[in-house]
Amino acid sequence: MLNNKILISVIIPYFKKKKFIFKTIKSVLNQSYKNLEVIIIYDDMDLSDLKFIKSFSKKDKRIKIYQNKKNLGASKSRNIGVKKSKGDYITFIDSDDLWKKNKLKEQLNFMRKNKYLISHSNYEIIDKNDQVKGLMKIKKKLGYDNLLYSCDIGLSTVMIHKTLKKMIKFPNIKTKEDFILWLKLSKKYHIFGIQKNLSSWRKINSSLSYTFQKIKDSFELYSKYEKFNIIKSLFFVLILSMNFFKKNLLQKFNQ
Repeated sequence: MLNNKILISVIIPYFKKKKFIFKTIKSVLNQSYKNLEVIIIYDDMDLSDLKFIKSFSKKDKRIKIYQNKKNLGASKSRNIGVKKSKGDYITFIDSDDLWKKNKLKEQLNFMRKNKYLISHSNYEIIDKNDQVKGLMKIKKKLGYDNLLYSCDIGLSTVMIHKTLKKMIKFPNIKTKEDFILWLKLSKKYHIFGIQKNLSSWRKINSSLSYTFQKIKDSFELYSKYEKFNIIKSLFFVLILSMNFFKKNLLQKFNQ
């Protein structure tokens, strides 16, 4: 039996996603597990969407909105959300992703039953029109040695116990910021997978410039954060890229 006094913090950075944010917040507020605090970090200097976002908090007291004085990016915004959080467990969802209704309930049960500190789940890939384009199936357990070759963790599926709160700090990098954090955590703790589809990840940006940015950031991940030499870093970037294309094929096959 779940203890309904357990508070779950949900952290959402917001930047120009008005088209999707309503469905995202709705999927959070409609969770079967109700003891939540929803922390939205408004990270846009254009305030035209702020009134729209604030309308949610007027309808549900679980929503708390914090406004950045300048645009900080998703990583720093999430870090602010973590510092503001009061929950026993910390979760993340991007402002265009979706959760299945029992996501938090099933994941909380999974973690408490097994005394896990970090978990994630399977997730489906959807397009801008909510059409399912694939399914990401995960392994039961990930450690540093196998995570290093491929990031198989969806940010919006992750739940972390407050014990690790001081370790949760996303680096200031355009992409791969979550992967860097998972690698850091996996050096001390295994990350366990609940093999159920509990989330939907919206894939929108597939431009060539975005792809090059991810390759550039992958190299920085291995060279700067993992402190590999140039040859080793390039080798892992190649392996990571190959696994990325392999995952894309498997995701479509699993659909």
